[in-house]
Amino acid sequence: MRSSGRNTGGNRGDKQGGAGRAGQGGRRGQDGQRGQGAPRGQRSQGGQRGRQSSSDARPLRPEERRYTQGGAKPGGGPGAKPGGGPKAGGGPKAGGGPKAGGPRSGAPKGTGGKPGGAKSNVRKDVTKSGAPKARARKASAPARPREYEAQIEERNRARHAKPPVKLPKTFGEQEGERLQKVLARAGMGSRRACEELVDQARVEVNGEIVREQGLRVDPDKDEIKVDGLTIATQSHVFFALNKPAGVVASMEDPDGRQCLGDYVQNRETRLFHVGRLDTETEGLILLTNHGELAHRLTHPRYGVTKTYLAAIQGPLPRDLGKQLKSGIRLDDGYARADHFKVVENTGKNYLVEVSLHEGRKHIVRRMLAEAGFPVDKLVRTRFGPIALGDQKSGWLRRLTNTEVGMLMREVGL
Repeated sequence: MRSSGRNTGGNRGDKQGGAGRAGQGGRRGQDGQRGQGAPRGQRSQGGQRGRQSSSDARPLRPEERRYTQGGAKPGGGPGAKPGGGPKAGGGPKAGGGPKAGGPRSGAPKGTGGKPGGAKSNVRKDVTKSGAPKARARKASAPARPREYEAQIEERNRARHAKPPVKLPKTFGEQEGERLQKVLARAGMGSRRACEELVDQARVEVNGEIVREQGLRVDPDKDEIKVDGLTIATQSHVFFALNKPAGVVASMEDPDGRQCLGDYVQNRETRLFHVGRLDTETEGLILLTNHGELAHRLTHPRYGVTKTYLAAIQGPLPRDLGKQLKSGIRLDDGYARADHFKVVENTGKNYLVEVSLHEGRKHIVRRMLAEAGFPVDKLVRTRFGPIALGDQKSGWLRRLTNTEVGMLMREVGL
């Protein structure tokens, strides 16, 4: 009985051991190994599973490949070779232990559970707190300053700019007046005569000789000359007055005395006198509205000569003219005459001509009185190139264009 019990126990042990070994063999068969201690059927089943696992490791066909989101390469993550996933063969390495070569039960790390073992290329744009994560800006070239951009734009515009097209004006759109009309109004003759002046190249506009008819000018802005003399425009007026004795040399007199303004009443433009004359001195005085010309005619820098006739009592010494030209000492300094001449002599009455460029007050009277010859009567007969001539006392006349041109040339206008 004891022997039968032992056999029974042995059989049970053998059965349990066989079953255990058979189980190990089955599991090993599933991994591609031949099961040891297992029935032949189970070992063959394990071999088939091993071969099936080995066949699964072949490269995937294009229609079998799966592509992950984010532009990953087929069959794997970035940089993976085609046919990614488990290596072909699926079995353990040579000399290794019984590693499982089949597909793992879990998804590979970072693959998102997708076959092929490719890592996901999707960027995580969410922080731990759940808020959207700001994407890092790609590095780029530094921006150029706005001033440099503006300079480039301006340079390109200047380089590619087209010259403006000047369209000819029609007859009605042309500005200014015809030159011959301005010349005729200035007193240079008829329009036909003025056209002949242009044909003869005797007319200048702003320093250039005019050789063609029909030129339009602006009398207020353009400088027009005939034979080198500037003509008077319509906006500027010039008068010469023979001032009588006793008339105040001012445009207005607060005491109500007769003045220069009484001779130029009802004028549209305001006039002012050029220089001064004593109340008892008579003769030539100029009136104009040309401020620059009046200023230059009286400025000592330009030295415009004034000529006077003085009536004195003699007898006169022979060296009186020499004394006046050498200089007479006055209270405000020396005064010199540019020219001296005896014009007329009747007994003790002498009429002398004195020319000088100074304009101090009572200058002629003071010089002759200092020399010992007081003046009985004084008349100014010339102011620069303008002569009094036979103009009657108290008469006012307009200067000719030739006279105006000579005045302007005298002072560099």
